[in-house]
Amino acid sequence: MVFTELSVPGAYLITPEVHRDERGSFVAPYTAAAFAEATGRELPLGQSHFSTSRRGTIRGIHYADVPPGQAKLVCCPGGAIRDFVVDLRLGSPTFGQWDSVQLDAASGKAVYLEEGLGHAFVALADGTITAYLNSTEYNPRVEHEVDPFDTALGLDWPADLPPLVSRRDRDAPSLAEAQRAGLLPTYRACSALPWRRG
Repeated sequence: MVFTELSVPGAYLITPEVHRDERGSFVAPYTAAAFAEATGRELPLGQSHFSTSRRGTIRGIHYADVPPGQAKLVCCPGGAIRDFVVDLRLGSPTFGQWDSVQLDAASGKAVYLEEGLGHAFVALADGTITAYLNSTEYNPRVEHEVDPFDTALGLDWPADLPPLVSRRDRDAPSLAEAQRAGLLPTYRACSALPWRRG
């Protein structure tokens, strides 16, 4: 299992070994020991869930208040997604920057993002399944969203896919509006979480 930190600190691409034979394949995108060694923390399991999406479906940019925040490990056991991690932490050296990777069933790759980072993806195939391990349970009172089409962020969604977006995401504030409303997490609060190294 290989962990590669993305250009947004606190986010990792996880590349596991895929075991294949005549029956199919087996992959474990998360093991506690390897995860702890690579990231210096544990991933408590508050909730596990998955979504099924049509091609062109965009979900996000979603994040939670810090504290408590919500760390996520995301993989794609069916179909394919382009996954985006956005730094929403005020005061972070990479505030407003993002990175993206492709996750799909064939590679078994996963993305981990720590508390305070925003998450979004676009489904690249019909019937795409996206699975999550979350450090906390979903709590609508502390969940927020940022406009996935905010030009100040400039996420490069595939131009050949007409986007399917929920009303929640379509009506989300821009990054600047969320900042003015005091809705964004701070780098200081994220750095003060008890699991942080050093």
